[in-house]
Amino acid sequence: MGALRLASLNSIIDLFPSILGRSHCLHNHRRILSSPPIRRLVAQSTAEMAPTAPDSNQAATSQKQGSQERVITPRSEDFSAWYLDIIAKAELADYGPVRGTMVIRPYGYAIWEAIQDYLNVKFKETGHSNMYFPQFIPYSFIEKEASHVEGFSPELALVTIGGGKELEEKLVVRPTSETIVNHMFTQWIHSYRDLPLMINQWANVTRWEMRTKPFVRTLEFLWQEGHTAHATPEEAEQEAMQMIDIYTKFAYEEAGMPVIVGRKSKVETFAGADTTYTIEAMTGDRKALQAGTSHSLGQNFSRAFGTQAYENGQRQHIWQTSWAISTRFVGGIIMTHGDDAGLMLPPKIAPIQVVIVPIWKKEDEKTGVLDAASTVQAVLRAAGIKVKLDDSDQKTPGWKFNFWEMKGVPLRIEIGPRHVSSRSVVISRRDMPGKQGKVFGISMESSVLEAYVKDKLDDIQSSLLQRATSFRDSNIVDVSTYDELKEAISQGKWARGPWSASDAEEERVKEETGATIRCFPFEQPEGMKRCLMTGNAAKEVAIFAKSY
Repeated sequence: MGALRLASLNSIIDLFPSILGRSHCLHNHRRILSSPPIRRLVAQSTAEMAPTAPDSNQAATSQKQGSQERVITPRSEDFSAWYLDIIAKAELADYGPVRGTMVIRPYGYAIWEAIQDYLNVKFKETGHSNMYFPQFIPYSFIEKEASHVEGFSPELALVTIGGGKELEEKLVVRPTSETIVNHMFTQWIHSYRDLPLMINQWANVTRWEMRTKPFVRTLEFLWQEGHTAHATPEEAEQEAMQMIDIYTKFAYEEAGMPVIVGRKSKVETFAGADTTYTIEAMTGDRKALQAGTSHSLGQNFSRAFGTQAYENGQRQHIWQTSWAISTRFVGGIIMTHGDDAGLMLPPKIAPIQVVIVPIWKKEDEKTGVLDAASTVQAVLRAAGIKVKLDDSDQKTPGWKFNFWEMKGVPLRIEIGPRHVSSRSVVISRRDMPGKQGKVFGISMESSVLEAYVKDKLDDIQSSLLQRATSFRDSNIVDVSTYDELKEAISQGKWARGPWSASDAEEERVKEETGATIRCFPFEQPEGMKRCLMTGNAAKEVAIFAKSY
């Protein structure tokens, strides 16, 4: 990995006020430039590459040198700086020239592709078809649904000039597509025979955010948005629940993220929806991340646009859903599993599952080592494992160890002259640092090696989920009073307690603690309870947390 470019550094400085919530004033630049995170970035931008080490015995020394070259801010010291360091040094993304935008680099995009690959299959299995809608939407469309325009107005990007002339009607750069989808649904849906209509698009959207963070919150981001039309409210509700279930399974089974699934409060419901279902992830700094949502839209948009279906002489407005997951999920994966050495990727979504690092001391050993490494690569690739052979000779083995650890590759295979002679390899796990995760003497015999690698990848996948689940559960506090809620939030934890208070009381909690109701979990304790705020009867518990 190359050192950070000065252009990237300048972009980071420009974006620091929005990312970290600091005042964007010229007199603050000196303070920002002298801060520890920036000093580290400046040092790294001028760092020279470590010299090539010809001897495998120098791996430990070169590993130390490599780690010094790529020092990242410890999570415990500054979680936000740690997150930005990982994005830069694991080569996930860079800052775009427009403030608040990002360029997703190949490795970061490969993680997004893994998300796409899984969801695309699930969407088609459940009867949805991919299509595409225009990026520009007439402003009058946004205005048709009152709560929708009210909810999105502060985030809209508007186009008023095109072709050098002022437009007759200003255009909105797509923040979401419910309005233009309904415009087209009115032309496609005429009778109940046209229902259900179930489509999805992979697209970009623009929301003019004031405080941005790469992947988590940017002016432009990538996502999929599904839109469906149904004859009855029961069908629409079933669809909304089906899609939040697909998101939940992906989070648990692929991303190793133990999300809490539930229903949003009225205050937090999507603008224009009757009900919003959500999956909420706990990140490493114990904040909540809304990782995916599914909305039951009722007839709100069909009434606004006049989208009706005809049957037996009767016309009725259709019932609709929309649901989405975005590149924000990539940020969630980073913040859920990463450590002070960098990324830690669950094998199922890792662009590279196994990296092979060949090590030789003398030039006459090189051919034999590389031949053995290539054979191992071919065995694993034939087994369907995503494997990379790092046969470059410009970097030391230790530099490579640290580099691929930073990239979060689940398994590393080391092959040197002695391993060629013994027909064995050394295998190290990313989730177990040091000697604890290193195993010697694994046979190169194809059936043995393939079985061992697959078993360890499965073990890493389940281990990361188990670790994240334990962390989440240990940081959720059950509360029964408002004072207990405030105490839990002040400690940086999530608070779970009975709730039946008003929207105004919910806003009070947000103003006084900075926490919001993340959801009413689907999994609820039995029996009637007493609201932590009012003392009145409460049927449900809610989860409160500070969030991204």
